[in-house]
Amino acid sequence: MSQPRGTIQKQIQNDWANREYIEIITVSIKKITDFLNSFDLSCRSKLATLNEKLTTLERKIDYLEACVTKGETYT
Repeated sequence: MSQPRGTIQKQIQNDWANREYIEIITVSIKKITDFLNSFDLSCRSKLATLNEKLTTLERKIDYLEACVTKGETYT
C-alpha cells in the first residue's frame, strides 16, 4: 500500500511551503520583538529624563514656596 510517487512529491512540496511560511512568520515575530524591545528602552530612557526634570522642578517649587512663606524673594 505505498503511495504514488506524485503524491509523495506533492507532500514534500507542501511541507517545504509550510516551512517557508513558518520561517517568514518567525522572522516577522523576531523583528516585531526587536522593535518593541528597542521602543521599551527608548521610552524608559525618555521617561527617566523627564522624571529628573520633574524632580528638579518640584525642588525649585518647594524652594520658592518656602521663600514666599518666609517673605523672602527669589534671587
